[in-house]
Amino acid sequence: MNENLFFKILPVIVVFLGAYFSVNAQQVPLGQENLVTNLDQELSGESAKRNLEYISRLHRMRGSRDYDKAIEFITSKLSDYKLESIELIKIPVDGKIMYGTQKSRANWNVNFAELWELEDQKGTWVNKLKIADWEAIPLVVAQDSKSGEVTAALIDVGSGVSEADYANKNVKGKLVLTSSQPESIASLAVDKYGAAGIISYAQNQVTAWWKEDDNLIRWGHFDYFANTQSFAFMVSLKQARNFQERLSKGEAIRLHAKVETETTPGNWNLLTAIIKGTDPKLINEEILFTCHLDHPRPGANDNASGSVAILEVARTLKKLIDEGKIERPKRTIRFLWSPEIEGTTALLNYKPEFATRTKFNIHMDMVGGGPATKAIFHVSRGPLSIPSFINDVAESFGAFLNETSIAYASGDHVKYPMVAQEGGKEPLHAILGNFHMGSDFEVFTEGSFKIPSVSLHDWPDRYIHTNMDVPANIDPTKLKRSSFIGASSGYYIANFTDTDLPLLINRMKQQVLFRAHEMLNYSNQLNTEEEENAKYYFWLAEIERFNSIKPYAGISTAMDVDYKKYISNLQISIGEGNPIEKLEVENSIIYARNDQLKGGMLYFSYDYFLDHYGTKKKQPLLLSYSGIRGGGGEYSYEALNLVNGENTLSEIRNILSTEFGPVAIGHVKEYLEALESIDVIKRLK
Repeated sequence: MNENLFFKILPVIVVFLGAYFSVNAQQVPLGQENLVTNLDQELSGESAKRNLEYISRLHRMRGSRDYDKAIEFITSKLSDYKLESIELIKIPVDGKIMYGTQKSRANWNVNFAELWELEDQKGTWVNKLKIADWEAIPLVVAQDSKSGEVTAALIDVGSGVSEADYANKNVKGKLVLTSSQPESIASLAVDKYGAAGIISYAQNQVTAWWKEDDNLIRWGHFDYFANTQSFAFMVSLKQARNFQERLSKGEAIRLHAKVETETTPGNWNLLTAIIKGTDPKLINEEILFTCHLDHPRPGANDNASGSVAILEVARTLKKLIDEGKIERPKRTIRFLWSPEIEGTTALLNYKPEFATRTKFNIHMDMVGGGPATKAIFHVSRGPLSIPSFINDVAESFGAFLNETSIAYASGDHVKYPMVAQEGGKEPLHAILGNFHMGSDFEVFTEGSFKIPSVSLHDWPDRYIHTNMDVPANIDPTKLKRSSFIGASSGYYIANFTDTDLPLLINRMKQQVLFRAHEMLNYSNQLNTEEEENAKYYFWLAEIERFNSIKPYAGISTAMDVDYKKYISNLQISIGEGNPIEKLEVENSIIYARNDQLKGGMLYFSYDYFLDHYGTKKKQPLLLSYSGIRGGGGEYSYEALNLVNGENTLSEIRNILSTEFGPVAIGHVKEYLEALESIDVIKRLK
């Protein structure tokens, strides 16, 4: 874009938005005054946190005894709250059963685990210092560890991921200290060189606070499907440095490790309940609230917070309905608790009626982080492959809370402060928009299902996946506010009809200006050709976003013409853009999905692509590509989403470049050809 034109247009947008918010800062969006009033009065961050405090006591690994205890607890609460059609769905798992592209993992439990440093007392080795105790801190045992017991010396292998790390080191029968995840070194350290076990201080989840607190113990993993017959303990960076300093001085460190675990076939238990709709024509259309319940103890923000937030939404909506303060919704509202990603993928394949009935998904994963977590809250959109008005709805309520919470914190009179008595009073400062991967909603938005979704989540969180993700760091006000955005968005859509169109369309016009501002800021970083491409596909997505309303309300011809004229006028002001045209015949290739295979390529602990394509072949460059706004995970996920029997190779490349940053068409072509070779997609033209 011409720089002068950009700065000419930008003030117009900013002035309009400033004027809008100066008038509407505390105005309830979408005409939902009664709903907002009642949600503000009834939603309880304290109630949600009390439920969280219990769930956080449980080591909720998939299919484990503690996971099932959490399910039992939520079931009892749903019964207390008078939810309807409470159902436990049992999905068989054994490490072999496939659900679409997800291979199930058997259930895993820990019975006992301790790690002791020993000392020699007159020729006898005795316990000196307990280094790790599963009963006290379950995170000390790496996920999918096997049983084992050994008394052995400790040897530092550094990262442990290359042959050089083992040069001149005899690790057979020893315990190895590593900075890497256990799954990254198991094939060398254990399988090849015979180490008896692993002691890891892997530092995952990089943020600005990475490695700042050296007392944190982080979540470790083995690759379940590699079936490594060993165990690993996770220790803090502080403990690792103590070991390293002593080893560097020539001191011998002798440890005793004992681990007792079980990996058994069984079931994943998924819990669901509903608030039944009233309209006979719409009752089978469902608005689905999701979270993931599984996580190591304590897992307060990740993701006991999301689990109790949707429980609080269920309680609040049902109580308000029973008291006659709000109407029972026309569409059915459903709530689901499951293992993260693999559980939802299994469900949509095991019971495909869930995919058919679900029209919109509201996902909550990490929604309670208080100031100590340094969390930034997001109301994230779905990917560009599935533009939807649900994003405008959720962002409207998010923007409302942003403005009212800022005003409240500033001492202004606010009708709806949306704070908990036991919570904080800080502004929400939610980031509205942007697509982030990393939780169950990406299963719903995946091209097999194409269910419009919104994701409410914190990122960063300096305590994620550590022993300090505790209830003390959870803010009841944050729980109330995130529950409000979810409850108001879900209930609004569940009740959405023709009468809601004028206010929604007016709001969408305002939201277009926000997104246009975002697009201009982004496209201004690009060369002229890519900038024009970004504009072109931006406007296409905005029209598709508007068209997404049509299955749910009767948009008149006049409304349709008016909205498209509005977009056309913006295009004249900002620029219509042009797609990048690749004239080579091969770039007009069109692919279609294999309808018999539903799901994405990479889910927890199982990589469908690598399992079928193989690790010895050269991997497609798209998988490791890094763009302006996304990496290989985003590019490859969305590339497959865009395979729909209509988009050409060139169009897929252009949309990916609009969404995540310019990418070579050769990278996209190589990846799609790899997918074709394993029958995930097929060439039509």
